[in-house]
Parts: sequence; structure tokens; C-alpha cells
Amino acid sequence: MQELNIAFIGGGNMAEALIAGVRGSGHQASQITVSELKQARRDYLSSEYGVNCVASNTDAVQHADVLILGVKPQQMQAALEGLSEHMKADASVISIAAGLTTKSLHEWLGVSANVVRVMPNTPALLGAGMSVLFSNADEMHKLRTEYVLNSCGESLRVNEEQLMHAVTAVSGSGPAYLFLMAEVMQATGEKLGLESEVAAKLAAQTVFGAGKMLVESGRSAEELRHQVTSPGGTTQAALDTMYDMGVPGAVRKAVVAASKRSQELS
Repeated sequence: MQELNIAFIGGGNMAEALIAGVRGSGHQASQITVSELKQARRDYLSSEYGVNCVASNTDAVQHADVLILGVKPQQMQAALEGLSEHMKADASVISIAAGLTTKSLHEWLGVSANVVRVMPNTPALLGAGMSVLFSNADEMHKLRTEYVLNSCGESLRVNEEQLMHAVTAVSGSGPAYLFLMAEVMQATGEKLGLESEVAAKLAAQTVFGAGKMLVESGRSAEELRHQVTSPGGTTQAALDTMYDMGVPGAVRKAVVAASKRSQELS
């Protein structure tokens, strides 16, 4: 896999996370090319990661074994116009654009394009991403995609593209739900008398530690919740208030709303 030539169309934050990941896994900078319109961004990526940076999409894709589409969904069709005639026939095309279906990508690139649709999330910027892929392409293209995704976190597959809406609602948008919880915890801690820096540290490290327990303990979220909740204690008092105020129901409605919006955008 480390011999693959990888090209990025768009050099934004998520593309940078993937670049950092594959570079950290041992991929040579000379085998990575980024097409980016902004000169300042090209200069930064070239300086920071040593990768080849160009302004032309066609220049980027000519020798690419793996092509990663990192432009915004509304800009994708224009970015892909005329690109298929410059691509290798067996290139793996990975889209990380939220909401864009494989059908749309095939319309713009041709039905023979080896398209893999991916829903990443922002913790990939720290090597802790959760990405989910869907594709009807051959296994080789899925394995290539997993090589890229696993360099900055973990990845899973789904067998039905429709499920990508639920993926978007749970993991794609999910970090924002936890950021909101941490934001509220910090603000309330401050109202209870904690200094801002102390409250922020407590909230952030608590979210981090709880997530680490959930990932590494082998126990379900429900089991861990019961473990930390002593009958009649402080945690029980807090959870009882959350249930009384409908917090679980609000979260369920929020996740469903995100899934519905994903469907609308696609």
C-alpha cells in the first residue's frame, strides 16, 4: 500500500488529517500530490508535509492510484468536470464529501469509476477519527480506502448506502454533541464557583477519559453508566434530573434530525 500514488482534490482540514496520517504511516511525500486553488494553502501543505502541491486537478490525478475528493459537496461537480479522461482506469476514487451519493459521483466521473463513499469525522485531525465507507467497487478499492482511513483512526463498512445517513447522524455530527455537553458542563462549573480554566480542564478531561473507557474497557455505554452511578448518590441525582427534563429523548430527536438533514442534502 505504501507504494500507491495518492492524489487529493482539495487541501482542507480533513484532507490534511489524511495527509498527516498516511505520512505518519510511512508513505513517502513524493507519492502524494495535492490539488489546491489557494497558493497560501499549497505553500503550507508543501512546507509542513513535503507533499507535491499543484493548482490543477488534472495535473494531480494523472498518475494517481488513489484519488481523494476533499472539496465541498456544492463544488464537487465543477471540480470533477473532464477529470475522468485524465484518470487511471483502476484508480480508487474516495469521496469524503458529506451527502454526495455514489450515483452522483458516477454521473460526473462515469459508471466505470471505482467510487468509495466515506463519512469521516473531525477527530481524524488528531488520529482518533471514526470513518465509515460504502462502495460497490471491487475489494481492492475498499482495502485501499481502509489503508488511508486507518492511518488517522478507525474505519468500518456498511453494505447499504442508505445507512450512511445514520452514520452521519451518529459519528459524523457526533463530536458536536459531546462538545455541547462539555460546553454546558464548563459553563455550569463556572457558575458554581470554579475558575474558567479549571472548569474547562475538568470538562475536557472528563469527556476524554469517559470516551477512552468506552473504547478500551470492552463494556457497553449502559454498563459503564451503571458502574459509575451509586444509588442515591450525586450521579444518580444528576441523571434523574436529565431523565425528568427529557435529555435522552432530546438526543434521540437530535440524531434523527441530523439523519433527516443528511437525506435532504443528498
